[in-house]
Amino acid sequence: MAPPDLSYGLVGCDRPPIDSEQTGYRGTGMENIDNPRAEEAQGLSNSHPETADFEVSSEGPKAGEVYQNVEVLTDLSVPEFIRLMQQMTEWVAPEQGCTYCHDGRDFASEDVYTYNVSRQMLKMTRYANANWDAHVADTGVTCYTCHRGQGVPEGQWFKDKDAGAEVMAAGLGNRMMQNMPSDKTALSSLPRDSMERFLVGHEEIQVQGETALPTDHTASIVDTEHTYGLMMHMTDAIGGTCSVCHNTGRLGDWSESPQQREISWHGIRMVRDMNVNHIQPLTSTLPEARLGPTGDAGKVNCTTCHYGEQLPLNGEKVAKKYPGLVGEKDPDFNYLQFGDLGTEGLQGGSSDQE
Repeated sequence: MAPPDLSYGLVGCDRPPIDSEQTGYRGTGMENIDNPRAEEAQGLSNSHPETADFEVSSEGPKAGEVYQNVEVLTDLSVPEFIRLMQQMTEWVAPEQGCTYCHDGRDFASEDVYTYNVSRQMLKMTRYANANWDAHVADTGVTCYTCHRGQGVPEGQWFKDKDAGAEVMAAGLGNRMMQNMPSDKTALSSLPRDSMERFLVGHEEIQVQGETALPTDHTASIVDTEHTYGLMMHMTDAIGGTCSVCHNTGRLGDWSESPQQREISWHGIRMVRDMNVNHIQPLTSTLPEARLGPTGDAGKVNCTTCHYGEQLPLNGEKVAKKYPGLVGEKDPDFNYLQFGDLGTEGLQGGSSDQE
């Protein structure tokens, strides 16, 4: 009798060689495991398109003086303005061209809804590059970081319609927004509304206490499931594991956490800022076809920029090539307004951050 063929059991495994990188103390399991072949393919798909490297003059009349209805890029010279507009077309609407946002008969007209959307997105991009350097550093973001040549970023997300009432009426019980695989939680059955709580709302993410028995910090099972839902999304979005940001033996200990944890801490607040202050106000501007099942605008999360890579677009520093995408620093900027979950353990020190 011939032995059974068990080769089918290996189809889900990565063949060697596999690369591993130690990111923390030995014995803590802090390693990143990568498939070099998948990394190469992923890197190629996440490359920023060639930028317009030709030099343009910053001298002469400004765009706000020459063109009508320019509100954001008023400080650019005419050559800088035209260069950036050409690049934005390539980054967002390479097939549709200028008329994706403009009325071809009157470029100053606001009749095309994407005109006002792109204006708000420019404000958001300039604000992020100028103020959220704790997350984007000197790499910065451009329109292409999220759009990747598409008018609507593939990585946007909407609020799910809660079908609890309908399911209850059918006698199937209330799923509580979970127990159904979702892209929002890396196809796990964790709650699908974690992003509403943490990437729009300012609810507390920490669920692990600092003592053996809970004293001044308590979290329910529901809270824990929502936190793990967010963590699953974040690890999937950067193509990593928990150990990218944590010593998994001491998840709550900042002193044993890599710097990436602090960068992610700021990233959560940056996403909240973008969703609440820049994207949600556009809801009334968008046509019905651009809204989600509950009537909300498409929002950003970690995937919107990262697309499975720790460094979006392989970490290429593109924003500095386009000074028009870097605004003025806000003197009243304070990231703590976007939800303070505790700054005591930040590696930058707490004395100047609280």
